[in-house]
Amino acid sequence: MAARLLANLIVVGSGVLARAFVQAYRQALTNASKSGVARETAQNIGRASKFMAEPEARQVLGVAEHSSWEEILQKYNNLFEQNAKNGSFYLQSKVHRAKECLEGVHQKKAQGTMDA
Repeated sequence: MAARLLANLIVVGSGVLARAFVQAYRQALTNASKSGVARETAQNIGRASKFMAEPEARQVLGVAEHSSWEEILQKYNNLFEQNAKNGSFYLQSKVHRAKECLEGVHQKKAQGTMDA
């Protein structure tokens, strides 16, 4: 009889706890959407995953600051092909993001010299 009462108490207690958790989670989502925190966080996550800083990009590809675009492309092609054959998709994507970053830097430098 005591075991049955204890089991019933545990089941009812866990149900109450689960409902309270769900209600608190819904309230937190409502508060976050009102203040714009959720939207801002999603935007920051998107930005962080797509952009790489220039020093990190140079380190990933193993090129110096004054490397030519041809040298950067050669390093990129070599690393990308190595990781395509027997490497990891993560490293391959890092190499690709590094090339994108340095491509933007070189385009800005080329526009700067054309404008001057």
